[in-house]
Amino acid sequence: MLQSSTLKFLKDLKKNNNKPWFDSHRDAYESAKEDFEQFVARLISTHAKKDSSIESLKPKDCMFRINRDIRFSKDKSPYKTNFGASINQGGKKSIFAGYYFHCEPGESFVGGGIWMPMAPELKKIRQEIDYSMDEFKKIITTKKFRGVYDELYDGEDAALTKVPQGFDKESPAAEYLKLKSILAMRKMPDKVMLSKDLLKESQAAFEALMPLVHFINRALGD
Repeated sequence: MLQSSTLKFLKDLKKNNNKPWFDSHRDAYESAKEDFEQFVARLISTHAKKDSSIESLKPKDCMFRINRDIRFSKDKSPYKTNFGASINQGGKKSIFAGYYFHCEPGESFVGGGIWMPMAPELKKIRQEIDYSMDEFKKIITTKKFRGVYDELYDGEDAALTKVPQGFDKESPAAEYLKLKSILAMRKMPDKVMLSKDLLKESQAAFEALMPLVHFINRALGD
């Protein structure tokens, strides 16, 4: 579980997203960050018993900085109002698929996959889906996967409107070949984030996602 003070800090930061306020509440930030880091450490340790590809990771390899990159953004708010950890083979900057935990009051979620891979990697993933459609479809329609995620992420930015060049538009995999990201996400209400079951539910969500993560990483040459 996470401490209620961690969610409170993020709520307060959302209302006061400026450097003077942040500087005057740095102790609260450090405490919230440490709480999140300890949870991420437990999550890595627990899930590594199922997926050995992440066993060497440390929280610092996975956690994102709270400072926003505002160089090319119209929104000049200096800080993110969430804590996030991308638990991927090789860490958060790797090309591989993996697991993600997002802590944001009212908007928390758990899940993973691969988000917006570069063109060469995306082509490899699409080829693997095209070649192994039956296997891919089985992975995302199992009772275990559906019980946690229901479907793959299908937001407005999720897919192309047409099958990409080089693939048969009549392929049984056509709808999946359009995907620009292969993601699955499950919302986590604040009451779950603060409950003793948080670690258990998060690890179960990662376990349900694991076959998809391994499928993608096989395509990438894991």
